[in-house]
Amino acid sequence: MLNGSESIATFIPIAAVLAILIWGYNKSKAYGRLGMLAWLQSIVLVGPWLLFFGLFSVGIYLNLVGILFLLVTSIAVYIWLGKQLRAEGQEALLQQKAAERIKREAQILEKTTQSSDLKKFEQNTEPEISPIPDQDLAELKGIFGIDTFFATETIPYQDGAIFKGNLRGEADTAYSRMNQKLEQSFNDKYRLFLVESPEERPIVVILPKINDPQTTTLAQKNIALILFIGTILTSLEAASLLQGFDLFSDFGRYGEAIPLSLGLWTILIAHEIGHRVIANRYNVRLSIPFFLPSWQIGSFGAITRFESLLPNRTALFDISFAGPATAGIISLLLLVCGLIFSHDGSMFQLPTEFLRASILVGTLAKVILGSALESAVVDINPLVVIGWLGLVITALNLLPAGKLDGGRIVHAIYGRKTARRTTVATLIILGIVALFNPVNPIPLYWAVLILFLQRNLERPVQNELTEPDDSRAAWALLSLFLMLTTLIPLSASLAGRIGLG
Repeated sequence: MLNGSESIATFIPIAAVLAILIWGYNKSKAYGRLGMLAWLQSIVLVGPWLLFFGLFSVGIYLNLVGILFLLVTSIAVYIWLGKQLRAEGQEALLQQKAAERIKREAQILEKTTQSSDLKKFEQNTEPEISPIPDQDLAELKGIFGIDTFFATETIPYQDGAIFKGNLRGEADTAYSRMNQKLEQSFNDKYRLFLVESPEERPIVVILPKINDPQTTTLAQKNIALILFIGTILTSLEAASLLQGFDLFSDFGRYGEAIPLSLGLWTILIAHEIGHRVIANRYNVRLSIPFFLPSWQIGSFGAITRFESLLPNRTALFDISFAGPATAGIISLLLLVCGLIFSHDGSMFQLPTEFLRASILVGTLAKVILGSALESAVVDINPLVVIGWLGLVITALNLLPAGKLDGGRIVHAIYGRKTARRTTVATLIILGIVALFNPVNPIPLYWAVLILFLQRNLERPVQNELTEPDDSRAAWALLSLFLMLTTLIPLSASLAGRIGLG
């Protein structure tokens, strides 16, 4: 039988995902068949992993062929559901257009009265001192309309202004029309943000271009260079320690550490390339990466800033997700290939109990290596080490906190309020883990880094109201689930029962 306290950690990922799926079901059912199809996509993506870990926890082990079959089947069903979703969406779109036409006809009847009311409001309201010139302010009010945003109040804000009122129609359509008018009137002088107020009402914020994100300064580039050199040294040191010697005590053996270090850098660079390829599609500029050295695992990854505004939450998700997705897939492939290539006499001799440190790594190792894990020490291929390190680095960056990739993903899918809560929760959990596991300093280091460098959320995107589609929400859920299975260890009782150390 499993010990209750030891088993909790093992089942946390499954419980967390089930809770999110139930929450997603309650949210999706309000949208009818369209919402349920989108929710089923989440089930299909996460289902194979839930089944795999669930069966594993009760002693039923699928082989590698079975796992691949589950994954291929889930992808095929996911694609089929996507086609159904698009077909259903077309029908819903036609219905929506018909409803919008009727709504526009009704609005035309109200337009004269509302315009009169607006004029009365402007006449009876004392003008507020605004940092925007009066001529510009009067012209800015002209970008609003009865079919986009009906502005009723102007409030000075920083170097610009906040416009309160009522949003008319879909947020993305209204934003597009207002932004087009803004560019026609002022070219590149002002930026328009459609966001949610503290009262959870749509508001428009207009700021001058000078408030755009700043490019990286020369001093910051020099810091990035120093961190890059430091990360090269720590990656070599981590590789040397894995091979049983200290690089700084025996620097003449640096050549032995280079292959493992290059494998780690392949994953780090792939992560950055993933971000930049998608950022280029959205014409978003990224800063140079600030790599974070780590003596324990070579590197914590890199901090990358947005140097231009993001158009919407979909862009925020796509750019944030692309990096860990690229690095995670490469790391997982290296891990699986390394386990397949492992044999007696492989380069590394690893105590079997070390594989308990990760649910994902431990279960995959058991599936592929089988009875070889019944001994106290197992011989493994170097690719296992590289893949495992890559998964850990990727998982740390997927923690749902601040400006980490995981924090940005939560912000994109679930909104700023949820992202703030997950940031606080992540810091508390890291602190608790560091307190009860002082032998492993990584949680404490990462918590301190997040607290001082990454705890603040990303600035609002220009259209903060329109949510990404449900397919992206499904991929976000899968990435967060795999993050948990990578970082959470197997319980000692379950590991012992399956012969893992």
